[in-house]
Amino acid sequence: MRKILILAAASIGLSGAVQAADITGAGATFPFPIYAKWAEAYKKETNIGLNYQSIGSGGGIRQIKAKTVAFGATDAPLKGEELTKEGLIQFPTVMGGVVPAINIAGVEAGKLKLTGQLIAEIYLGDIKKWNDPKIAALNAGLTLPDASINPVYRSDGSGTTFVWTDYLSRVSPDWKTKIGANQSVQWPVGIGGKGNEGVSASVKQVANSIGYVEYAYAKQNKLAFALVQNADGNYPAPDDKAFQAAAANANWNEAPGFGISLNNQKGAQAWPITSATFILIHAKPEKPEEAQAALKFFDWAYKSGDALATGIDYVPLPSNVKDMVRAAWKGVVDNSGKPIF
Repeated sequence: MRKILILAAASIGLSGAVQAADITGAGATFPFPIYAKWAEAYKKETNIGLNYQSIGSGGGIRQIKAKTVAFGATDAPLKGEELTKEGLIQFPTVMGGVVPAINIAGVEAGKLKLTGQLIAEIYLGDIKKWNDPKIAALNAGLTLPDASINPVYRSDGSGTTFVWTDYLSRVSPDWKTKIGANQSVQWPVGIGGKGNEGVSASVKQVANSIGYVEYAYAKQNKLAFALVQNADGNYPAPDDKAFQAAAANANWNEAPGFGISLNNQKGAQAWPITSATFILIHAKPEKPEEAQAALKFFDWAYKSGDALATGIDYVPLPSNVKDMVRAAWKGVVDNSGKPIF
């Protein structure tokens, strides 16, 4: 299941003057809700629209490499050597959290507690029932059914899957050895859904299921979710403050293209499955005007989009990181080598 956001400016205005074409992008479903909010507000201010295909990070990476869009979007950051090889600039836009969404009769949001190790055992097929003694021991007083667990995973190449499997690899040696972290993995058990939208729909429809989705999707779809133990041993509620706490000590210069992991960070209130989401643009685009329009859109989002982001529990980047990103944009140049932003 994919969503396509089209807020395109008309090519010809009432006066007959040619107006700017809409910006094209494709990729991650994780940030789709905030990109939709930003696009709507940007269209009202500038009359320039955004055509964004929410097709998953894998699709976004393929499309920007193929030069069919002005920008690609991914939650799984590319490593420095791949950025160099493909001639790409990478930068973050916002941060958010991934939550284990659940559908268990009588269990409300935030009532079930899980550890990363337990989640790994569920997705490895080692824990098969909701009333398994290991889950029950962590949830005294909560009535859990003697029912088979139905894990739901992303069937498409997905940055959200990378975030989820990267987290599991950090907390479970078994997971790291047997499955590992990637945008697409060989799932031992479960059923697949395409996009955050598809996983949300499957969890909603399948009794006794668990799936992983970006928090905004859980909120929008009124999905219950489990709390997850963080590196400090606490069970914080997923919200913008918990996602911000996870990023509080982040070193954005630690990896090329700002490609750091925010998973399992220390902090009493840090949500353990937190990620930035990233944009990919060619350093020397074939159509500089299209890349320039995309950078102007994200610059506007940095300046004017923070309130929209926090309104749906995404976390804006710190102002110093935004300045670092703008400095990196000087590496995007036209055919003469002149920076386009």
